Formats: sequence, C-alpha cells, structure tokens
Amino acid sequence: MHAPGIWGILVIAVVVVLLFGRGKISGMMGEVASGIKAFQKGMRDEETKPVDRVTTSAEVDAREVDRSKDA
Repeated sequence: MHAPGIWGILVIAVVVVLLFGRGKISGMMGEVASGIKAFQKGMRDEETKPVDRVTTSAEVDAREVDRSKDA
C-alpha cells in the first residue's frame, strides 16, 4: 500500500472544505490554538507556584464520612 499522492490529498481537502466549510474549520483551528496557549500558560504557572499539598480522593472521602458522623 502506498501513500496518497497530491491528487488524493487535494480531493480529501476539497471534501473536508465542502462538508465543514471554511468558517467552521478556521473556528476549530482557533479553538485548538487557544487550548494550546492555555495549556502552556498552565504549565508555566505550575512551575512558578509550588503546590503545598495535594488532597487525595481518599482524604476527601474520609472528611465526608467524618462530617456525616458529626451531623
């Protein structure tokens, strides 16, 4: 099996544009770009602010059990 040639790629591109339209494709690409930027910003923020303590789900469950006993 061989890789698609230039004509195959062009046909696929035309079908995608006809199905989704130029506006929807550019909107999706904008959303992907903003998601990548948000991820990068989150990674930078995580490096600058150390986490004091991470609460595990077991600790949260234990607190809820304690609260239900007190009530």
